[in-house]
Amino acid sequence: MFDDSYEPDPVLPDPVRQRVTALAAGVLGSLPGDELPVSLRRVAKFAPKQRAKLGGPLIAAQIATDALLRQRLAAKVVEAAGDLGAAVAEGTPPGAADPTEVAALAYLCRPPAWRDLIGAATEALRAETEQALVAAQTRELEQRVARAEHDRTVARTEADKLRDELARLREEAGGLREENRRLGRSVRELEQRERRAADLLATEKGRAARATADHDAEIRRLKARLAEAESQAGAARVSAKEARANDDARLWLLLETIGQAAVGLRRELALDPTDRLPADFVADTAADRPEGVMPAKARALDATDPARLDQLLDLPKAHLVVDGYNVTKAGYGDLSLEQQRSRLVTGLGGIAAQTRAEVTVVFDGAERIVGLPPAPRGVRVLFSKKGETADDLIRRLVRAEPAGRPVVVISSDREVADGVRRHGAYPLSSTALLRRLGRT
Repeated sequence: MFDDSYEPDPVLPDPVRQRVTALAAGVLGSLPGDELPVSLRRVAKFAPKQRAKLGGPLIAAQIATDALLRQRLAAKVVEAAGDLGAAVAEGTPPGAADPTEVAALAYLCRPPAWRDLIGAATEALRAETEQALVAAQTRELEQRVARAEHDRTVARTEADKLRDELARLREEAGGLREENRRLGRSVRELEQRERRAADLLATEKGRAARATADHDAEIRRLKARLAEAESQAGAARVSAKEARANDDARLWLLLETIGQAAVGLRRELALDPTDRLPADFVADTAADRPEGVMPAKARALDATDPARLDQLLDLPKAHLVVDGYNVTKAGYGDLSLEQQRSRLVTGLGGIAAQTRAEVTVVFDGAERIVGLPPAPRGVRVLFSKKGETADDLIRRLVRAEPAGRPVVVISSDREVADGVRRHGAYPLSSTALLRRLGRT
Protein backbone atom coordinates (compact mmCIF):
# COMPACT_ATOMS: atom_id res chain seq x y z
CA MET A 1 0.00 0.00 0.00
CA PHE A 2 2.84 2.40 0.84
CA ASP A 3 5.79 3.16 -1.39
CA ASP A 4 8.49 5.07 0.50
CA SER A 5 10.90 6.46 -2.07
CA TYR A 6 14.21 8.04 -1.38
CA GLU A 7 13.64 10.53 -4.15
CA PRO A 8 12.91 14.08 -2.99
CA ASP A 9 9.20 14.74 -2.50
CA PRO A 10 7.61 16.81 -5.25
CA VAL A 11 6.81 20.44 -4.51
CA LEU A 12 3.13 20.59 -3.58
CA PRO A 13 0.89 23.41 -4.82
CA ASP A 14 -0.42 25.62 -2.02
CA PRO A 15 -3.98 24.18 -2.09
CA VAL A 16 -2.63 20.61 -1.92
CA ARG A 17 -0.19 21.43 0.89
CA GLN A 18 -2.95 23.12 2.89
CA ARG A 19 -5.28 20.15 2.35
CA VAL A 20 -2.54 17.70 3.47
CA THR A 21 -2.09 19.74 6.66
CA ALA A 22 -5.87 19.85 7.27
CA LEU A 23 -6.30 16.08 6.77
CA ALA A 24 -3.36 15.29 9.06
CA ALA A 25 -4.57 17.75 11.72
CA GLY A 26 -8.04 16.19 11.64
CA VAL A 27 -6.81 12.72 12.62
CA LEU A 28 -3.77 13.73 14.70
CA GLY A 29 -5.73 13.56 17.95
CA SER A 30 -6.80 9.94 17.30
CA LEU A 31 -3.21 8.62 17.47
CA PRO A 32 -1.91 7.37 20.83
CA GLY A 33 0.43 9.77 22.55
CA ASP A 34 3.40 7.40 22.42
CA GLU A 35 3.09 7.20 18.60
CA LEU A 36 3.41 10.97 18.22
CA PRO A 37 6.67 12.93 18.14
CA VAL A 38 7.26 15.03 21.23
CA SER A 39 6.88 18.21 19.19
CA LEU A 40 3.31 17.27 18.13
CA ARG A 41 1.93 15.92 21.41
CA ARG A 42 0.85 19.34 22.60
CA VAL A 43 -0.64 20.20 19.14
CA ALA A 44 -2.66 16.97 19.21
CA LYS A 45 -4.56 18.28 22.26
CA PHE A 46 -5.97 21.22 20.26
CA ALA A 47 -9.29 21.16 18.45
CA PRO A 48 -8.89 20.00 14.78
CA LYS A 49 -9.31 23.53 13.36
CA GLN A 50 -6.89 24.95 15.91
CA ARG A 51 -4.36 22.23 15.08
CA ALA A 52 -4.33 23.22 11.39
CA LYS A 53 -4.27 26.94 12.21
CA LEU A 54 -1.69 26.99 15.02
CA GLY A 55 0.38 23.87 14.33
CA GLY A 56 0.07 23.60 10.53
CA PRO A 57 3.74 24.39 9.67
CA LEU A 58 4.96 22.03 12.40
CA ILE A 59 2.67 19.21 11.20
CA ALA A 60 3.74 19.66 7.55
CA ALA A 61 7.44 19.66 8.45
CA GLN A 62 7.06 16.51 10.59
CA ILE A 63 5.14 14.66 7.83
CA ALA A 64 7.83 15.53 5.28
CA THR A 65 10.64 14.12 7.49
CA ASP A 66 8.95 11.33 9.50
CA ALA A 67 7.79 8.48 7.20
CA LEU A 68 6.45 6.39 10.09
CA LEU A 69 4.27 9.22 11.35
CA ARG A 70 3.04 9.86 7.78
CA GLN A 71 2.07 6.19 7.40
CA ARG A 72 0.16 6.22 10.69
CA LEU A 73 -1.68 9.39 9.73
CA ALA A 74 -2.33 8.05 6.20
CA ALA A 75 -4.07 4.99 7.60
CA LYS A 76 -6.40 7.20 9.66
CA VAL A 77 -7.01 9.63 6.79
CA VAL A 78 -7.78 6.88 4.24
CA GLU A 79 -10.22 5.30 6.68
CA ALA A 80 -11.94 8.68 7.27
CA ALA A 81 -12.11 9.41 3.50
CA GLY A 82 -14.20 6.28 2.85
CA ASP A 83 -14.53 5.10 -0.79
CA LEU A 84 -12.40 7.93 -2.18
CA GLY A 85 -9.59 7.15 0.29
CA ALA A 86 -9.71 3.45 -0.60
CA ALA A 87 -9.64 4.22 -4.35
CA VAL A 88 -6.66 6.57 -4.00
CA ALA A 89 -4.81 4.04 -1.80
CA GLU A 90 -5.25 1.48 -4.62
CA GLY A 91 -3.98 4.00 -7.19
CA THR A 92 -7.33 4.20 -9.07
CA PRO A 93 -9.04 7.44 -8.03
CA PRO A 94 -12.31 8.26 -9.85
CA GLY A 95 -11.95 10.73 -12.67
CA ALA A 96 -14.61 13.09 -11.27
CA ALA A 97 -12.85 13.42 -7.89
CA ASP A 98 -11.43 16.75 -6.72
CA PRO A 99 -7.77 16.80 -7.90
CA THR A 100 -6.69 18.66 -4.75
CA GLU A 101 -8.27 15.98 -2.51
CA VAL A 102 -6.78 13.18 -4.62
CA ALA A 103 -3.30 14.73 -4.52
CA ALA A 104 -3.45 15.27 -0.73
CA LEU A 105 -4.54 11.65 -0.12
CA ALA A 106 -1.90 10.35 -2.55
CA TYR A 107 0.84 12.37 -0.81
CA LEU A 108 -0.06 10.84 2.57
CA CYS A 109 -0.71 7.19 1.62
CA ARG A 110 1.85 7.02 -1.27
CA PRO A 111 0.12 4.45 -3.58
CA PRO A 112 1.80 3.32 -6.83
CA ALA A 113 2.31 6.26 -9.19
CA TRP A 114 1.47 8.73 -6.38
CA ARG A 115 3.86 11.24 -7.91
CA ASP A 116 1.84 11.06 -11.15
CA LEU A 117 -1.36 11.76 -9.21
CA ILE A 118 0.24 14.80 -7.59
CA GLY A 119 1.58 15.94 -10.96
CA ALA A 120 -1.88 15.55 -12.52
CA ALA A 121 -3.39 17.55 -9.66
CA THR A 122 -0.74 20.23 -10.10
CA GLU A 123 -1.55 20.48 -13.83
CA ALA A 124 -5.28 20.58 -13.11
CA LEU A 125 -4.81 23.34 -10.53
CA ARG A 126 -2.57 25.26 -12.93
CA ALA A 127 -5.23 24.95 -15.66
CA GLU A 128 -7.93 26.11 -13.24
CA THR A 129 -5.73 29.05 -12.24
CA GLU A 130 -5.17 30.00 -15.89
CA GLN A 131 -8.90 29.66 -16.64
CA ALA A 132 -9.70 31.84 -13.63
CA LEU A 133 -7.13 34.41 -14.82
CA VAL A 134 -8.60 34.44 -18.36
CA ALA A 135 -12.12 34.76 -16.92
CA ALA A 136 -10.99 37.62 -14.70
CA GLN A 137 -9.36 39.40 -17.66
CA THR A 138 -12.51 38.86 -19.73
CA ARG A 139 -14.68 40.31 -16.95
CA GLU A 140 -12.30 43.26 -16.62
CA LEU A 141 -12.50 43.98 -20.38
CA GLU A 142 -16.30 43.73 -20.28
CA GLN A 143 -16.35 46.12 -17.35
CA ARG A 144 -14.08 48.55 -19.21
CA VAL A 145 -16.38 48.46 -22.26
CA ALA A 146 -19.42 49.03 -20.04
CA ARG A 147 -17.66 51.93 -18.29
CA ALA A 148 -16.69 53.46 -21.67
CA GLU A 149 -20.28 53.24 -22.88
CA HIS A 150 -21.48 54.75 -19.65
CA ASP A 151 -18.90 57.55 -19.87
CA ARG A 152 -20.01 58.34 -23.44
CA THR A 153 -23.64 58.54 -22.34
CA VAL A 154 -22.67 60.77 -19.42
CA ALA A 155 -20.66 62.99 -21.78
CA ARG A 156 -23.67 63.46 -24.05
CA THR A 157 -25.82 64.34 -21.06
CA GLU A 158 -23.21 66.79 -19.76
CA ALA A 159 -22.99 68.45 -23.20
CA ASP A 160 -26.76 69.00 -23.22
CA LYS A 161 -26.56 70.43 -19.72
CA LEU A 162 -23.73 72.77 -20.73
CA ARG A 163 -25.73 74.09 -23.68
CA ASP A 164 -28.68 74.78 -21.41
CA GLU A 165 -26.33 76.41 -18.86
CA LEU A 166 -24.84 78.66 -21.60
CA ALA A 167 -28.29 79.90 -22.57
CA ARG A 168 -29.09 80.58 -18.95
CA LEU A 169 -25.83 82.47 -18.42
CA ARG A 170 -26.56 84.68 -21.44
CA GLU A 171 -29.88 85.59 -19.92
CA GLU A 172 -28.19 86.31 -16.59
CA ALA A 173 -25.60 88.50 -18.33
CA GLY A 174 -28.38 90.68 -19.74
CA GLY A 175 -29.89 90.98 -16.28
CA LEU A 176 -26.46 91.85 -14.79
CA ARG A 177 -25.98 94.70 -17.27
CA GLU A 178 -29.29 96.15 -16.19
CA GLU A 179 -28.34 95.65 -12.55
CA ASN A 180 -25.02 97.41 -13.20
CA ARG A 181 -26.84 100.47 -14.45
CA ARG A 182 -29.00 100.51 -11.33
CA LEU A 183 -25.92 100.18 -9.14
CA GLY A 184 -24.29 103.13 -10.87
CA ARG A 185 -27.21 105.31 -9.92
CA SER A 186 -27.02 103.97 -6.34
CA VAL A 187 -23.29 104.81 -6.14
CA ARG A 188 -23.92 108.39 -7.08
CA GLU A 189 -26.63 108.66 -4.43
CA LEU A 190 -24.26 107.15 -1.84
CA GLU A 191 -21.54 109.67 -2.68
CA GLN A 192 -23.98 112.47 -1.96
CA ARG A 193 -24.88 110.85 1.37
CA GLU A 194 -21.17 110.47 2.17
CA ARG A 195 -20.58 114.19 1.78
CA ARG A 196 -23.46 114.93 4.13
CA ALA A 197 -22.08 112.36 6.63
CA ALA A 198 -18.64 114.04 6.50
CA ASP A 199 -20.19 117.31 7.52
CA LEU A 200 -21.97 115.62 10.43
CA LEU A 201 -18.70 113.91 11.42
CA ALA A 202 -16.86 117.21 11.74
CA THR A 203 -19.60 118.47 14.02
CA GLU A 204 -19.42 115.33 16.19
CA LYS A 205 -15.60 115.58 16.43
CA GLY A 206 -15.95 119.00 18.00
CA ARG A 207 -18.38 117.59 20.55
CA ALA A 208 -16.04 114.63 21.24
CA ALA A 209 -13.10 116.99 21.88
CA ARG A 210 -15.09 118.82 24.53
CA ALA A 211 -16.16 115.50 26.10
CA THR A 212 -12.48 114.34 26.18
CA ALA A 213 -11.42 117.46 28.05
CA ASP A 214 -14.14 116.88 30.63
CA HIS A 215 -13.05 113.19 30.92
CA ASP A 216 -9.39 114.15 31.53
CA ALA A 217 -10.42 116.47 34.32
CA GLU A 218 -12.43 113.64 35.92
CA ILE A 219 -9.42 111.27 35.68
CA ARG A 220 -7.23 113.78 37.52
CA ARG A 221 -9.77 113.99 40.33
CA LEU A 222 -9.96 110.16 40.54
CA LYS A 223 -6.15 109.86 40.68
CA ALA A 224 -6.05 112.23 43.63
CA ARG A 225 -8.68 110.13 45.44
CA LEU A 226 -6.72 106.91 44.58
CA ALA A 227 -3.54 108.32 46.13
CA GLU A 228 -5.47 109.13 49.28
CA ALA A 229 -6.95 105.59 49.39
CA GLU A 230 -3.48 104.01 48.94
CA SER A 231 -2.18 106.06 51.86
CA GLN A 232 -5.03 104.80 54.04
CA ALA A 233 -4.41 101.18 52.89
CA GLY A 234 -0.72 101.46 53.86
CA ALA A 235 -1.66 102.59 57.34
CA ALA A 236 -4.12 99.66 57.60
CA ARG A 237 -1.39 97.15 56.56
CA VAL A 238 0.95 98.48 59.27
CA SER A 239 -1.83 98.12 61.84
CA ALA A 240 -2.62 94.56 60.66
CA LYS A 241 1.09 93.57 60.85
CA GLU A 242 1.27 94.80 64.44
CA ALA A 243 -1.90 92.84 65.32
CA ARG A 244 -0.48 89.65 63.70
CA ALA A 245 2.78 90.06 65.67
CA ASN A 246 0.73 90.36 68.87
CA ASP A 247 -1.21 87.15 67.99
CA ASP A 248 2.05 85.29 67.23
CA ALA A 249 3.49 86.30 70.59
CA ARG A 250 0.40 85.04 72.41
CA LEU A 251 0.46 81.76 70.42
CA TRP A 252 4.16 81.22 71.21
CA LEU A 253 3.48 81.85 74.92
CA LEU A 254 0.61 79.30 74.83
CA LEU A 255 2.78 76.62 73.15
CA GLU A 256 5.64 77.28 75.60
CA THR A 257 3.21 76.87 78.51
CA ILE A 258 1.90 73.55 77.08
CA GLY A 259 5.45 72.28 76.53
CA GLN A 260 6.50 73.13 80.09
CA ALA A 261 3.34 71.49 81.43
CA ALA A 262 4.18 68.29 79.48
CA VAL A 263 7.72 68.30 80.93
CA GLY A 264 6.32 68.73 84.44
CA LEU A 265 3.82 65.90 83.89
CA ARG A 266 6.58 63.55 82.68
CA ARG A 267 8.70 64.48 85.72
CA GLU A 268 5.74 63.98 88.10
CA LEU A 269 4.91 60.54 86.61
CA ALA A 270 8.61 59.61 86.73
CA LEU A 271 8.46 58.07 83.21
CA ASP A 272 11.87 56.75 82.15
CA PRO A 273 12.80 56.72 78.45
CA THR A 274 12.31 53.31 76.80
CA ASP A 275 13.83 51.71 73.74
CA ARG A 276 11.12 49.03 73.49
CA LEU A 277 7.78 49.17 71.67
CA PRO A 278 4.50 47.29 72.39
CA ALA A 279 5.12 44.85 69.55
CA ASP A 280 8.42 43.83 71.16
CA PHE A 281 6.55 42.57 74.25
CA VAL A 282 4.13 40.58 72.07
CA ALA A 283 7.09 39.13 70.15
CA ASP A 284 8.70 37.97 73.43
CA THR A 285 5.60 36.18 74.72
CA ALA A 286 3.47 35.16 71.71
CA ALA A 287 5.82 34.27 68.84
CA ASP A 288 8.88 32.20 68.00
CA ARG A 289 11.97 33.66 66.42
CA PRO A 290 14.09 31.15 64.52
CA GLU A 291 17.83 31.56 64.97
CA GLY A 292 19.19 34.39 62.84
CA VAL A 293 15.96 36.46 62.76
CA MET A 294 16.64 39.91 64.25
CA PRO A 295 13.69 42.16 65.33
CA ALA A 296 13.99 45.79 64.38
CA LYS A 297 12.00 48.98 63.97
CA ALA A 298 10.84 50.06 60.57
CA ARG A 299 8.07 51.73 58.63
CA ALA A 300 4.60 50.96 57.38
CA LEU A 301 2.52 50.55 54.25
CA ASP A 302 -1.28 50.68 53.00
CA ALA A 303 -4.27 49.19 50.90
CA THR A 304 -5.04 48.50 47.17
CA ASP A 305 -3.94 52.07 46.35
CA PRO A 306 -0.27 52.59 47.26
CA ALA A 307 -0.99 56.31 47.67
CA ARG A 308 -3.30 55.45 50.59
CA LEU A 309 -0.48 53.41 52.12
CA ASP A 310 1.90 56.36 51.81
CA GLN A 311 -0.64 58.63 53.52
CA LEU A 312 -0.93 56.29 56.51
CA LEU A 313 2.85 55.83 56.76
CA ASP A 314 3.25 59.61 56.97
CA LEU A 315 1.30 59.60 60.28
CA PRO A 316 3.48 59.99 63.41
CA LYS A 317 4.69 56.72 65.02
CA ALA A 318 2.93 54.53 62.45
CA HIS A 319 3.29 50.75 62.85
CA LEU A 320 3.05 48.50 59.77
CA VAL A 321 2.05 44.85 60.44
CA VAL A 322 2.32 42.51 57.40
CA ASP A 323 0.71 39.07 56.96
CA GLY A 324 3.82 37.58 55.30
CA TYR A 325 2.63 34.56 53.34
CA ASN A 326 -0.64 36.29 52.42
CA VAL A 327 1.46 38.88 50.54
CA THR A 328 4.15 36.60 49.07
CA LYS A 329 1.73 33.99 47.70
CA ALA A 330 -0.20 36.77 45.94
CA GLY A 331 2.94 38.40 44.53
CA TYR A 332 5.59 35.70 44.04
CA GLY A 333 3.84 32.37 44.60
CA ASP A 334 6.04 30.67 41.98
CA LEU A 335 9.11 30.99 44.26
CA SER A 336 10.06 28.74 47.15
CA LEU A 337 8.93 29.78 50.66
CA GLU A 338 12.50 30.75 51.57
CA GLN A 339 12.81 32.94 48.48
CA GLN A 340 9.37 34.45 49.15
CA ARG A 341 10.34 35.42 52.72
CA SER A 342 13.72 36.83 51.64
CA ARG A 343 12.21 38.94 48.87
CA LEU A 344 9.44 40.36 51.06
CA VAL A 345 11.71 41.14 54.05
CA THR A 346 14.27 42.83 51.77
CA GLY A 347 11.53 45.01 50.22
CA LEU A 348 10.18 45.94 53.67
CA GLY A 349 13.70 46.94 54.69
CA GLY A 350 13.72 49.52 51.89
CA ILE A 351 10.35 50.90 53.02
CA ALA A 352 11.53 51.06 56.62
CA ALA A 353 14.61 53.00 55.58
CA GLN A 354 12.52 55.44 53.55
CA THR A 355 9.73 56.07 56.07
CA ARG A 356 11.33 55.33 59.48
CA ALA A 357 8.10 53.64 60.57
CA GLU A 358 7.94 50.51 62.75
CA VAL A 359 7.58 47.40 60.54
CA THR A 360 6.62 43.90 61.73
CA VAL A 361 6.18 40.95 59.32
CA VAL A 362 4.52 37.76 60.61
CA PHE A 363 4.87 34.25 59.09
CA ASP A 364 3.26 30.92 59.98
CA GLY A 365 5.20 27.96 61.43
CA ALA A 366 8.47 28.83 63.17
CA GLU A 367 9.07 25.12 63.88
CA ARG A 368 9.56 24.50 60.13
CA ILE A 369 12.18 27.25 59.67
CA VAL A 370 15.87 26.38 59.92
CA GLY A 371 18.33 29.29 60.29
CA LEU A 372 17.34 32.61 58.70
CA PRO A 373 19.64 35.47 57.66
CA PRO A 374 19.46 38.66 59.78
CA ALA A 375 16.51 40.93 58.97
CA PRO A 376 17.22 44.41 57.54
CA ARG A 377 17.46 47.30 59.96
CA GLY A 378 14.02 48.53 60.97
CA VAL A 379 12.17 45.23 60.20
CA ARG A 380 10.92 42.86 62.94
CA VAL A 381 10.37 39.27 61.67
CA LEU A 382 8.09 37.00 63.78
CA PHE A 383 6.89 33.40 63.36
CA SER A 384 3.80 31.96 65.04
CA LYS A 385 4.23 29.21 67.62
CA LYS A 386 3.08 25.65 67.12
CA GLY A 387 -0.71 25.51 67.45
CA GLU A 388 -1.05 29.25 66.70
CA THR A 389 -1.62 30.99 63.34
CA ALA A 390 -0.09 34.15 61.98
CA ASP A 391 -3.60 35.69 62.04
CA ASP A 392 -3.80 35.19 65.82
CA LEU A 393 -0.38 36.76 66.31
CA ILE A 394 -1.35 39.77 64.17
CA ARG A 395 -4.43 40.34 66.34
CA ARG A 396 -2.25 40.24 69.47
CA LEU A 397 0.12 42.79 67.99
CA VAL A 398 -2.78 45.14 67.22
CA ARG A 399 -4.35 44.74 70.67
CA ALA A 400 -0.98 45.49 72.32
CA GLU A 401 -0.80 48.97 70.76
CA PRO A 402 -2.09 52.01 72.74
CA ALA A 403 -5.36 53.58 71.62
CA GLY A 404 -4.83 56.31 69.05
CA ARG A 405 -1.58 54.99 67.55
CA PRO A 406 -1.87 54.49 63.75
CA VAL A 407 -1.48 50.74 63.03
CA VAL A 408 -1.65 49.54 59.39
CA VAL A 409 -2.30 45.81 58.77
CA ILE A 410 -1.54 44.34 55.32
CA SER A 411 -3.66 41.24 54.60
CA SER A 412 -6.21 40.25 51.97
CA ASP A 413 -7.85 37.90 54.50
CA ARG A 414 -11.31 39.37 55.13
CA GLU A 415 -11.52 37.85 58.62
CA VAL A 416 -8.18 39.39 59.65
CA ALA A 417 -9.16 42.78 58.21
CA ASP A 418 -12.49 42.83 60.07
CA GLY A 419 -10.82 41.75 63.33
CA VAL A 420 -8.10 44.41 63.36
CA ARG A 421 -10.52 47.12 62.21
CA ARG A 422 -12.55 46.56 65.41
CA HIS A 423 -9.41 47.40 67.39
CA GLY A 424 -8.80 50.68 65.54
CA ALA A 425 -6.23 49.48 62.95
CA TYR A 426 -6.24 50.35 59.24
CA PRO A 427 -6.58 47.12 57.16
CA LEU A 428 -5.23 47.23 53.61
CA SER A 429 -4.99 44.51 50.94
CA SER A 430 -1.81 42.74 49.88
CA THR A 431 -2.13 44.38 46.45
CA ALA A 432 -1.36 47.82 47.91
CA LEU A 433 1.92 46.63 49.45
CA LEU A 434 2.94 44.72 46.30
CA ARG A 435 2.31 47.81 44.16
CA ARG A 436 4.25 49.94 46.63
CA LEU A 437 7.18 47.48 46.57
CA GLY A 438 7.06 47.41 42.76
CA ARG A 439 7.24 51.19 42.65
CA THR A 440 10.21 51.18 45.02
